[in-house]
Amino acid sequence: MKDMAVGSLNRLLRTYDLFQKMMQYPKLLPSMRRIFLSSLIRRGVVTEEDLERKVREVLDAEGLAHDEANRERIRGALIDLLFASHFSEKEAVEHINLARKQDQFTHLNRVVNAEGATARQIQKALKAFCAIPQGDLHIDPSEAEGVRVALINHFISNQLPFIGIAKKYITIRDIDELLDHTYSCPRRSGRIGGKAAGMLLAYKILVPRLSEADPELKAHVAVPESYYFNSGIFSDFIDHNGLHAFHSQKYKSREAIEEDYQHIAVLFEKAVFPPDMVAMFRKFLQMVGEHPLILRSSSLLEDNFGHAFSGKYDSVFLVNHGSLDQRLKEFLWGLKRVHMSTYGPAPILYRRDHNLLDFDEKMSVLVQKVVGQRYGDYFLPFAAGVGFSRNTYRWTPKIRSEDGLVRLVLGLGTRAVDRVAQDYPRLVALSHPGLRPEGSADQIIKYSQRMVDVLNLKKGCLESIPFREVMRVLPPDASFMALSYNQDGHLAPPMFKGRTEPLERSCITFDNFLQRSRFVPLVRKVLKKLDQAYGWPVDVEFAWDQDKLYLLQCRTLSVRQEIHQVSLPTDVPQEAIVFTNSRVVFNAVVRNVEVVVYVDPKAYGRMAHWEAKRAIGRVVSRLNRRLEGRRYALFGPGRWGSNDINLGVRVGYEDINRTLILGEIAFQSGGITPEVSFGTHFFNDLVEARIVPVAIHPDQPHTIFNEDFFTKSENRLAQWLPDDTSYQDVVHVIHVPSVTSGRYLHVYQDAETQKGIGFLAPFEDESP
Repeated sequence: MKDMAVGSLNRLLRTYDLFQKMMQYPKLLPSMRRIFLSSLIRRGVVTEEDLERKVREVLDAEGLAHDEANRERIRGALIDLLFASHFSEKEAVEHINLARKQDQFTHLNRVVNAEGATARQIQKALKAFCAIPQGDLHIDPSEAEGVRVALINHFISNQLPFIGIAKKYITIRDIDELLDHTYSCPRRSGRIGGKAAGMLLAYKILVPRLSEADPELKAHVAVPESYYFNSGIFSDFIDHNGLHAFHSQKYKSREAIEEDYQHIAVLFEKAVFPPDMVAMFRKFLQMVGEHPLILRSSSLLEDNFGHAFSGKYDSVFLVNHGSLDQRLKEFLWGLKRVHMSTYGPAPILYRRDHNLLDFDEKMSVLVQKVVGQRYGDYFLPFAAGVGFSRNTYRWTPKIRSEDGLVRLVLGLGTRAVDRVAQDYPRLVALSHPGLRPEGSADQIIKYSQRMVDVLNLKKGCLESIPFREVMRVLPPDASFMALSYNQDGHLAPPMFKGRTEPLERSCITFDNFLQRSRFVPLVRKVLKKLDQAYGWPVDVEFAWDQDKLYLLQCRTLSVRQEIHQVSLPTDVPQEAIVFTNSRVVFNAVVRNVEVVVYVDPKAYGRMAHWEAKRAIGRVVSRLNRRLEGRRYALFGPGRWGSNDINLGVRVGYEDINRTLILGEIAFQSGGITPEVSFGTHFFNDLVEARIVPVAIHPDQPHTIFNEDFFTKSENRLAQWLPDDTSYQDVVHVIHVPSVTSGRYLHVYQDAETQKGIGFLAPFEDESP
């Protein structure tokens, strides 16, 4: 009897404690009890029928009228008693908080969907919701989805393909945390832009908030410390300086856009941010401290599905060291440079090509602490690069395309995405990381990375340093992981840590890093998971430091409509073969090429002056415009788009975007080597424009190269560009049918056999 009394007292005390907690939010009592009853029913404690019967029994026992007020009072008391008896105090708090969340969620839903709601009003309602502890009980996903979509649209991106995926992974609380790191203008609303959105989504796919995360991904995948300067700041800057005329730049001719851009730079340099914005930037720099920063473009269209804008906008590294005034001055100019790139020729012409010109493009800036450590005067991560969830460059049939590919470099990742002079990243097929496109030790050394991009803290700039110089200041583990050593023609990584070898015999291979670290399986898992979530191939820019993979950027990968199988013709007469090649990136067939533009590698190499070589790029650009609508192919020395003008013609996407084929020719005597540039910004542009890259090594055994066809056929440069006849010894324009009795150039590329051919044959009707 005594035990029963004690038990009854305990139940009463627990019910009293529960009621005390509930009375902190008296308006929510009905909502709490609805939630309590649902959980009691799910746990099998009571049914609706049982509860109604108990209510009637109590009313009868107490002699109370069976009216609505008495029924609700007794019903509520019974629910409280049953809930307190069967649920712990922690569970009680969770259920009360769920009622609070539902209440604040209703308010948030109303505000975020109200016509004309301001960012401040939405953020206030969002903050009120997120002030309630998250707990383990959540708003019904079907209800939350609508608010997620509205918040994503308001603060992150209005691109529907992105929203369709993001609403599954980016939660309401994720957006609240994002806004805690967002800098905005009170006068103009804005979004964080595509690059920032892609990075955030990728991380939330890999390390979700509301579902169980893979422990390895949670421990070893991160994003850099990031801050979002939204597009409202850009709009306000334009307003403050009266620069609205720039909005019409995109409708001008290419020549006018290029000429005006020089004046825009001067105007932006003189333009100023409003005082309240400058004060906000100053506070930001005080908060973030003297850590190197990168200001990354994040326009509203950037990294969108099918339109990557690879390398079209500027990103700016800042050492961010010195007095606050000096740091602020550099930060302001960095922001201006990124904003200014909105009006550059490259992005505008890219938008014109992809029917995006009428979109009201705005620029946001993603500001991140640079990933890495300080070593002497240098700041860099151990490694960086870009990964692809699908590998279309299979240099051997063993490689599985679905396992992906990585371009890996030591130091900052700029060398992985740009075409740089006499330098090569490590290409890693993730299905077989030990397989290389190169065969011999000499070839591996030739196609290895020689320079490392670092931030020079002493000089205050981005700098390219010989790798051996960098290795001297890095810890011994870096040499063990990154280097191999040449011993009598045999190249091998060190077997033991701490063993010192002469740097003069070293080259960067990453062999130990790929074999002895978690990098390969981790990146493979990351890419596969992102590919599955997007339902489309992706590429991811990353940095690797201190045993962590830092996501810098994620976007859908432009992929060609792949031809599953290409059979090279075997009955081509010898005299009809123009070239053969043996390094093929993907399957392709291009028929009926009418015009060939050939920049003679030998003549180009003989040009002594930088300006003369630069002029060749401008001639190619003018031909590209004149040949619009023609089926034409472009061939030239070494690496198109290289930043070293001696290694290839300097052009951008807008200079070659009308060609069907981009041929890179390397004579051994020229010392210029075509690069398999899979994964560079330049390569991504080729894929999006459906341009087929072809690398030709005329001096290799078994390669056929009909140089006379290119150099001795009638040159029609004067017909197309009468003002550029002084360059006709270097630039040849060949109307193929006119010099081959009506035949056309046909090009076949077979990635499976790594063989390709270009030959002359009659016109082939391609209509279905």
